[in-house]
Amino acid sequence: MLILKILRRPEWDAFRAAGETAGAPVDLDDGFIHFSTPSQVAGTAEKHFAGESDLVLVACDAEALGPALKWEPSRGGALFPHLYRPLRLADVVWDKSLPLGVTGHIFPEGVL
Repeated sequence: MLILKILRRPEWDAFRAAGETAGAPVDLDDGFIHFSTPSQVAGTAEKHFAGESDLVLVACDAEALGPALKWEPSRGGALFPHLYRPLRLADVVWDKSLPLGVTGHIFPEGVL
């Protein structure tokens, strides 16, 4: 199963340069890297990235992340994937731009 992470372009650029990341400021504050499932990611974009452009959507294979990935209750009691280790560039299956359209973010075909 693919899980998704939304990053701002500077966060993505820093991640690519370093080869790993401890996440965005919210991840550093919470002590884990927040991910969403395909069915959750639009809500995540709307709640945490409303009106933001120049975002990058990153996909990772949940099983390949191993035991450091925990499924924990979050928004509305739904289980969200949380990674309790740095995310490595080698963990990324693909990355795609997440542009902002008139009615919200435009997700790549087949993601939602």
